Amino acid sequence: MKSTRNGQNHFIFVEKDEKVMETLTAYCMDNGIQNGKISGIGAVENIEMGAYDFSKKEYIKSSMNKIMELVSFQGNISLKDGEPFIHAHATVGTHDLDIKGGHVFECTVAVVGEFILTEIDTHMVRKFDEAIGLATLCPE
Repeated sequence: MKSTRNGQNHFIFVEKDEKVMETLTAYCMDNGIQNGKISGIGAVENIEMGAYDFSKKEYIKSSMNKIMELVSFQGNISLKDGEPFIHAHATVGTHDLDIKGGHVFECTVAVVGEFILTEIDTHMVRKFDEAIGLATLCPE
C-alpha cells in the first residue's frame, strides 16, 4: 500500500495482491481514523460480497474468483467495539460489462486499487440493533 494525505483527505493505493478491506482497515488503525467516508475504483479478484436477508437476519454471501472491474466502492468508517470498521458496498463488472453489487466482505487487488478516504470530524459508533440484527450507526 502507498498513500499520501492532504488535510482530511487520504489517497490510498492498494497494491496488487493486497486484500482491500484488511489493508484499508489497517490504514485507519495506523492513522487513528475513527470516522469517515471512502470511495474507490480499480480491478479486483477473490471477491466476497453479499446481501442482507432481513427475514433470516443473516447475509447471503457470494464469491467471485475471476478478475472484475471495481466500478464503484462506497463506504463509511465508524468505530465498532472500539476499532475502526469499514462498511462498504461495491459494484463490480465483468469484461462483458455485466454488473454485480452488494456488501463487501473482502476482495484482493488484481491490477490496481485506488481509494480516497475523507476523515469526518464527528463521533459515530456502531452498536448492535436487535430489531435489525446488525450493528448500525449510532451518534454518541
